[in-house]
Amino acid sequence: MPVSTTNASLPEPTPEERDRSALLTARITERIVQSGGWLPFSDYMHMALYEPGLGYYDAQGRKFGAQGDFVTAPEISPLFSRTLARPVRQALEALPAQVLEFGAGTGALAADLIPALQAQGVEGLQYFIVEVSADLRARQQERLAGLPVTWLDALPTAFEGVILANEVLDVLPVQLFVREADGVWERGVRCDARDDEREGARPAEAGTGSIQEVAPGAGVLRFSGRRAPAALAAQVAAIEQIVGTLPTGYGSEVCPLAGAWIAALGACLQRGLIVLLDYGFPQHEYYHPQRAMGTLMCHYRQHAHAQPLWLPGLNDITAHVDFSACARAAQDCGLDVLGYTSQAHFLLNCGILDLLAERLEPALAGAVQRLVSEAEMGELVKVLALGRGLDSAPGFARGDRRHRL
Repeated sequence: MPVSTTNASLPEPTPEERDRSALLTARITERIVQSGGWLPFSDYMHMALYEPGLGYYDAQGRKFGAQGDFVTAPEISPLFSRTLARPVRQALEALPAQVLEFGAGTGALAADLIPALQAQGVEGLQYFIVEVSADLRARQQERLAGLPVTWLDALPTAFEGVILANEVLDVLPVQLFVREADGVWERGVRCDARDDEREGARPAEAGTGSIQEVAPGAGVLRFSGRRAPAALAAQVAAIEQIVGTLPTGYGSEVCPLAGAWIAALGACLQRGLIVLLDYGFPQHEYYHPQRAMGTLMCHYRQHAHAQPLWLPGLNDITAHVDFSACARAAQDCGLDVLGYTSQAHFLLNCGILDLLAERLEPALAGAVQRLVSEAEMGELVKVLALGRGLDSAPGFARGDRRHRL
């Protein structure tokens, strides 16, 4: 997570970074032209994050940690992974000693989780990582050398064990919508002729226009709307059946890919436990009338800002997770919803304070505070446990919120 939420004075990108962003912008512009002058935001977000060699997660560069754009829980303290090892070990008592991590980032989770599981007596552990980024895979392989890790290009066709995904769902491309008086509109991206007056605009200066500076001679990326296609309009109608009619001008996002991804996990898992950790809310909180601008956010050099069209390829772009939709998708594919709670409750239930007491140091205590504090990650991050062939999931003895999904 970013350590700052101001975008008043973002650090300057290097000339090489600007050049790479300009190449990606040119490719996005070409895609917009091929699409008739308008591109759904979900397609833009996919290119900005995953375009081969140029997207945020597929290009070289430091993304995670104190020197990167944001910090994830495993990088805050090894106690996060060591605590997570406890419920994983409990689940593996009734399962083959196999763990599959989806989107392992820097490898920080695996680097601490594997030794912790081995220290807790898990024998013959096989650890698999599904990683779509070639750059991140290379970094993981360097960091995890000597550990029992196998990298996969896709989910296996059949798996028994524990599947982990930490901050994966929040970077799946989303569709943006606006509820207007005359119906639902979808937000997308167009490319205009260069606006010299706004050349060089930074996020703090650009306002809600979300203007993207690009190389000389290129165009300018801007948000643009069109009437929502039937599928998106139907999704918004389904949301309104639960939360009530949204106010005119209300904007937010939906993520159809989240349901498809969970369905893929359901097809893969024959027996075992799935633990998803991510920023998000149940649906009635996600689409609260007061959250009228949605949850889309960008992270750049430990700053958070809300201008996703600024320097594509150099910013992480995220949206919170609708955990109610995830739970329904899980049930639709035959998975059981075994638990849902905050990260704070989950870590406390799993004994993070016991591990801290074994080595009580100010730095570790401060890190645990970040992980469990309601003002930090403790309440913002939720934990959803899904499974097949299990009666329960460890870690939800207190504070289980399944009734709120």
